[in-house]
Amino acid sequence: MLKILKYSFFDLIRSRWSYVYFLFYLILSSVLLFLNNDLSSAIITLLNVVIVLVPLIGTIFGVMYYYDSQEFTQLLLAQPIKRKSIFLGQFLGVALSLSLSVFLGLGIPFALYGLFASNLIFDFLILIVVAVFLSFIFSALAFNIALTNTNKIKGFGYAILLWLLLAVIYDGLFLLALMYFQDYPLDNFTLFATMFNPIDLSRILILLKLDISALLGYTGAVFKDFFGTLTGSLVSFGVLALWVVLPLWRMIKVAQRKDF
Repeated sequence: MLKILKYSFFDLIRSRWSYVYFLFYLILSSVLLFLNNDLSSAIITLLNVVIVLVPLIGTIFGVMYYYDSQEFTQLLLAQPIKRKSIFLGQFLGVALSLSLSVFLGLGIPFALYGLFASNLIFDFLILIVVAVFLSFIFSALAFNIALTNTNKIKGFGYAILLWLLLAVIYDGLFLLALMYFQDYPLDNFTLFATMFNPIDLSRILILLKLDISALLGYTGAVFKDFFGTLTGSLVSFGVLALWVVLPLWRMIKVAQRKDF
C-alpha cells in the first residue's frame, strides 16, 4: 500500500492541475492579505472559498483520477496484491496531494505575513484542519461514486450532483425546515441535521472559533452552547472523522466485490 501511495502521490504532485490548485490558493491568500491588511478578515474570506472549492475539487479530482488510472489499476489487480492495499494507496495519494496543495498555498503567505507572531494562529490551524478533512471526505466519496459507476459520464454527473446537494441544496432544504417548523423547539434538530453535512459542520466550527457566532442569531447561540465547548469540538471532529472512515469502509467493500 505504501508503494502505491508513494507512486500515486508523486504522480499527482507533478501534475499541472496540482500546480494550478496550489497557485490559486497562493495567489488568493496573498492578494487578500495585501488588500485587507488583517489576518482575521482574510481567514473569514478564505473560509467561504475553502468551504465551496475544496469539496468540489476533491470530488472531481478523485473521480477523474480513478477513471484515468483504470488500466494501471487493472495491472495491479493482476498481481498478488490485496485490493484493499491498492485502493487505499490510490485514495491516500489523491487526498494527501490535494491537502498538501491547500496547506502550502494558504500557509506560505500567512507565514510570511507574520502568522506565528499573531494570536490568530489557532484559528488558521482550524481552517487548515477543516480543509484537510474536506479533502479526505470528498476524495473518499468520489472513489465510491467511481467504483459504483463504470460509465464516466454518469460518474462525473453523480459527483457534481453530490457536491450540489451538500454545498447548496442541503442548506436550502434545511432553512425551509427551520422556517416551516419555527413554532417548535428545534435545538436538537438543528444540531443533528448539521452533523449530516460535513460542509456545514466545517463552516460552523470555523465561525465559532473566530467568535462571530453572534451574526448567526438564535441558531448561533445554540451552536455556541454545544460546539463552543471542548466536548462539542471533540464530537464535531469525531463526526468529520466518521465522514472519512465510513466512505472508506464502503469503498473497500465495493472494491472487494467488484468484477474488474
